[in-house]
Amino acid sequence: MTATLRDVVTALDTAYPPALAESWDAVGLVCGDPDEPVARVLVAVDPVAETVEEAVDAGAQLLVTHHPLLLRGVHGVPADDPKGALVHRLIRAGAGLFCAHTNADRADPGVSDALAAALGLTVTGPLRAASAHPLDVLAAAVPVDDAERVLDALAAAGAGQVGDYSHGAWTVDGTGRFVPLPGASPTVGQLGELQRVAEIRIETVLPRSRRGEVLAALLAAHPYEEPAYSLHEQAETASSRGLGRIGELPAAEPLQAFTERVAAALPATAWGVRAAGDPQRPIRTVAVCGGAGDSLLATAAAAGVDAYVTGDLRHHPASEHVESGGPSLVDVSHWAGEWPWCEQAASVIADALGGTVDLVVSQRRTDPWTIGATQPLGGPRGEC
Repeated sequence: MTATLRDVVTALDTAYPPALAESWDAVGLVCGDPDEPVARVLVAVDPVAETVEEAVDAGAQLLVTHHPLLLRGVHGVPADDPKGALVHRLIRAGAGLFCAHTNADRADPGVSDALAAALGLTVTGPLRAASAHPLDVLAAAVPVDDAERVLDALAAAGAGQVGDYSHGAWTVDGTGRFVPLPGASPTVGQLGELQRVAEIRIETVLPRSRRGEVLAALLAAHPYEEPAYSLHEQAETASSRGLGRIGELPAAEPLQAFTERVAAALPATAWGVRAAGDPQRPIRTVAVCGGAGDSLLATAAAAGVDAYVTGDLRHHPASEHVESGGPSLVDVSHWAGEWPWCEQAASVIADALGGTVDLVVSQRRTDPWTIGATQPLGGPRGEC
């Protein structure tokens, strides 16, 4: 069978749900016809001229990137605009563009899981856990003969989904009691008479976002004119999703050796890899955050890890962090810290679509820093 662009998008949206993205983010399909066939996909970190040309030259029908192309609102994509030119180049070549950004950062597994795996870490959980999807608990009493039909209607509306299981519910037999009053049109019983009906109490969970649809399904499927039900919001709990990851090395090693491990695991850049802390400090537990993790410095310190690996660290926060006795810091290129995700995203597509799509991971270094120079430490010229 031939895969379509829609098939690839479905696989990626399943692995990296768009609902996980920040409100300011721009994720999903940027251009491309969902019904067009896709035989080859190129995966890269950045949607830039180099990777667009690589996709076109490789005959790919889709370019998948981590970073968005049109992050801020635009009113047009003219061909004489740098970003508009990329959209036109892709469309003319019959190729689409799909972006998975902060939704891939928060997913489980996601960007930081790929970074942790590259460094040889065994992940134990997220650095900053996201709340699990908010749930409601619905309970309703249904006549015995109608219980299965009502359960099916609730499930079709989105209730009872627990992990990889559907139609999840707890039931108990009981007796319903009611007196139809003047004005009622009872399905069972007579006006003014106490009725006792053999009923089943159904209790099930539902995503809070589906509350309206599930209640509508209950009212439509229930045989009673006025069905009795109760609805409660379940307390929110942490999930395995979230920003960053915490992991462990097989054995402790000095910060100097761990820094060299990081450098060997990631693609080389002009920026290189640098560390802050005692070179001999033993490193066993490590927090990582692909991309820019400056905002999670305090979270890493509170986690009690030995080292924190991320990118785009600033001078003053890093200095104050180290002076306060926090974890050692290992600063990598933003691009390099996210590049391991490309293999993960390619695997997502391969697992979903088998051998119907040829996957290519870009080897182009699109880190914006292209020149690195070292200076001797010490002496008057080395002091600021």
